[in-house]
Amino acid sequence: MGYFEVYTGKNGDHYFRLRAGNHEPILQSEGYTTRAACDNGIDSVKRNAPEDARYVRRDGSTFSFSLKATNGQVIGHSESYTSASGRDGGIESVKKNAPGAEVKDKTTV
Repeated sequence: MGYFEVYTGKNGDHYFRLRAGNHEPILQSEGYTTRAACDNGIDSVKRNAPEDARYVRRDGSTFSFSLKATNGQVIGHSESYTSASGRDGGIESVKKNAPGAEVKDKTTV
């Protein structure tokens, strides 16, 4: 089962990563100025992840995706993939892992 990893960046902002059961990162947040806002971002990912229409797929020399909330704001983005099928597999992994993922706090580590 996947999990969210919450951490503080060097700039003091709070971030989360959704990791798959194999610990590979599959979705990364932008920076949040407060932990509460970061937690809200995680809740938004959990709610929006199952909805295929919330994903924006990017094609080019590499492939990636973003997950958007109902208001259109990006709440997470993927790593780069070398193929469209790899990217689509990443989306399926977010759909599968995000809704029930636990949160691991790495801010004090």
